Amino acid sequence: MRNGGGTGDTRTGPGTSFEPLLEAVLSVGADLELRATLQHIVDAATHITDARYGALGVVDPEQDRLTELFTCGIDEDTRAGITELPHIDRGVLGAVAAASGPLRLDDLSKHPSSGSIPEGHPPMRTFLGVSVLVHEEPFGNLYLTEKRGGPFTLGDEQALRVLAAQAGIAIGNALLFENARQRERWIEGAAAVTTALLGEDTPDDALTVVAEQARKLADAAAGVILQPTPDGGMEIVTASTYGDPGALVGTVIQPGSPVLTQLLGGEPVFVEDSATDPRMTTSVRSRFGPSMLLPLQSDGRLIGTLALPRSRGARRYTALERRLATQFASQAALALVLAEARGSRERLAVFEDRDRIARDLHDLVIQRLFATGMMLESAQRRARSEEVGDTIGKAVDELESTVQEVRTTIFALQQPPADAPTTFRGKVLREAAGAAASTGITPSAQFNGPVDTALDEDTADRLLAALRRALAQTSRRSGLSRIAITVDCEAALADGRAAVRLTVHDDGVPDRADAPEGGTTVTWQAPL
Repeated sequence: MRNGGGTGDTRTGPGTSFEPLLEAVLSVGADLELRATLQHIVDAATHITDARYGALGVVDPEQDRLTELFTCGIDEDTRAGITELPHIDRGVLGAVAAASGPLRLDDLSKHPSSGSIPEGHPPMRTFLGVSVLVHEEPFGNLYLTEKRGGPFTLGDEQALRVLAAQAGIAIGNALLFENARQRERWIEGAAAVTTALLGEDTPDDALTVVAEQARKLADAAAGVILQPTPDGGMEIVTASTYGDPGALVGTVIQPGSPVLTQLLGGEPVFVEDSATDPRMTTSVRSRFGPSMLLPLQSDGRLIGTLALPRSRGARRYTALERRLATQFASQAALALVLAEARGSRERLAVFEDRDRIARDLHDLVIQRLFATGMMLESAQRRARSEEVGDTIGKAVDELESTVQEVRTTIFALQQPPADAPTTFRGKVLREAAGAAASTGITPSAQFNGPVDTALDEDTADRLLAALRRALAQTSRRSGLSRIAITVDCEAALADGRAAVRLTVHDDGVPDRADAPEGGTTVTWQAPL
């Protein structure tokens, strides 16, 4: 015991009786909820010593600083005005942490280590403080100031010593309960991610599932996934927030940023305040406070980084939260790799099935259609009626057009699904590629005007059907060395209306002997 008055005062005073102390000791262990237990402790300490103000500061052992402050006797407005937690490595609070027992001062300002009272704190003179140990390790410091009716007494000091010892036991029990509950939540969260990614109904965006679950578990303001960019930076590719995530997606950490070396190297990064940390260089950093940036890494492969920022002013992440979040990120990365592998196997199965269908169409359907066409052509030559011959000729043309469409389908089946065109221009080029597969000649394609936006769906479908028929007829001609396709959506009809015109020209031997030299040109047009 040390007294700030320098007199070695051993006043017991009339204040601290056995019954209130017993009630206080019993009350601090009545709840297994950690935060409730901490508040009970500071309330009980303030009550049994008749202090005006009380505070319990929780120490982060890794950073040697206060992470939270539980108060008694301070109204909400005053508490909100305390913008910065006191430092425990200097001043009277440092003396409390260094002392082997309670520190009792009659006049706080006369202590050699005393400094100015931080901004926002109420005026304080008398002081009584003690360290709270949990399993012989510092957990926090209990501070009492402004005893009513005079300075703190030896009885107050002894009562506080007993209460601090009992508080250490109660906090230890609450910590065990809190840690077990947190571990259970994170384990369940990791299992939920694995189930979602590897279950029967695979989500469309696996990264969003990870970001959403991590945000909830960490009680963060946002869950963000960053992935490396080609130029050596990192970009936010998906985000889960309470508001609109669109403001975050697309944000880039530029190459050369101090934090990138750690992130690209697969190292976790822990930030106390994103807005002020010089390593954080993104435009959205001012919105956030404490943050964890965790590697999504499996078997040496870096998938990306999981960032879990909290709002400005929110409590810092504890050492346990950091460990649990890091373990979650590792498990989520493994689930992402397994989900990707399963998706690859499923796509491979689809490709194999498409290849089988394409082979069947080529080996069976086209061959039979071709044989049927030859039979019809033979019948056409033997037909005695001109009308019957013309009808058979039309049937042969339809069969050849069908063969061309089947060949186009075969070509499309042999392409990966992701390559399937969605624009009109892409669909025309696909038909040209299909003709190249059947003729060995790659048609040239020219487009005039905004073909992707000028044509409605019906006109586009009819033009593509006409293109298939024209290419089917072209594939029948011998001496073929060039095919040219032109789609002009700036054409005009004879009456002046805007139109789209398709022209297919080839230099093969014409079907009719009386056809003009120079190849064959097929034209199709429709109003827009």
